[in-house]
Amino acid sequence: MGLGKNPAELYRAVLAHPGLSFEDLVDNLRWPAERVRAALNECVRLSLIRPSWETPGTLRPVPPDVGLQALLARHEAEILDQQRQLTDARVEVSRLVHEYAEAQRESHHIETERIEGIDEIRSRIEEISHSCQDSLLAFHPGGGQSASSRAAGRPLSKILQNRGVVMHTIYLDSIYNDPESVDYARWLTRSGNHVRTTASLPSRMLIFDRTQAVVPIDPDDSGAGALVFRSAGILANLCELFDQVWDRAVPLSGGKRPRQPAEENELTSQEQTVLRLLGEGLTDEVVARRLGVSVRTGRRITADLMGRLGAKSRFQAGMRAVESGWLGGDDDRDESLDGTADEPAESLEEIPRDASELRGSSV
Repeated sequence: MGLGKNPAELYRAVLAHPGLSFEDLVDNLRWPAERVRAALNECVRLSLIRPSWETPGTLRPVPPDVGLQALLARHEAEILDQQRQLTDARVEVSRLVHEYAEAQRESHHIETERIEGIDEIRSRIEEISHSCQDSLLAFHPGGGQSASSRAAGRPLSKILQNRGVVMHTIYLDSIYNDPESVDYARWLTRSGNHVRTTASLPSRMLIFDRTQAVVPIDPDDSGAGALVFRSAGILANLCELFDQVWDRAVPLSGGKRPRQPAEENELTSQEQTVLRLLGEGLTDEVVARRLGVSVRTGRRITADLMGRLGAKSRFQAGMRAVESGWLGGDDDRDESLDGTADEPAESLEEIPRDASELRGSSV
């Protein structure tokens, strides 16, 4: 009823001994004078104690059946007011939920949606993920995944798995430089998903049910903003890009394996990618970012290639690589990081193209 411990105890003391003075209460309760004064003022405010008319300086209690009943009625009125406020709040929440749902339905009909800010991007991806029913295709550039990214990915992956969604994820070969990222990728495969690696990826990309795709506005800064595509034409091209990269990628191995010395006219997938990127005129920093390695590692790979080619410049290295047949086609690419053939790659036909195929497949 809003009556504190000290006022309640003082009220009991005055009920037991009507006619006490302020000094009597200090002696009776054995409290400091300020404590007694504060409790007494509260009891007077609540109309539980009043000064005596007959004996000035003494105190008289208001009978409990009067004072406490009035206090109880006041407390009941406060509760009723809070209940009215709660009812109004429920109505307002329902209105906001309805407005938000309407806005979301309208945005879902927009073929291209722009999202800005890392918080909004994560929120939007989470919403789309919760509506995903069949498949999630993902490019994950950047090499080893951060601890926060792995921690956020596990619960979402479990939710998708429980709904029967199968994930096909492509990481960079440089993921093998980070054992914790490899362990996470292996956990994905044990959960019924599919993981492959490749030397380079164009950008981060998520494709949900082959009907919605999320890509960053700036490939070098995925937190700057993102675009959500729902256009059938754009989706067809993005899915085709994913399928082509998936077909060339290598299934995840059990862990990091040392690269064996290549033959004189052979290149690993990573080395072939470095030559191609250098041929496009990209800087060491951009090449390293595409590979998901440090700039120092990227420069070491470049220097090793130039040494093997006997080239004094990048242009000369490109010319001699073409003359040597190193950039002559996809067949020159190593099928694994250690230069040995890995398990046969899954056929693209094994990736379900629609809901009916995926629901009939095993996870």
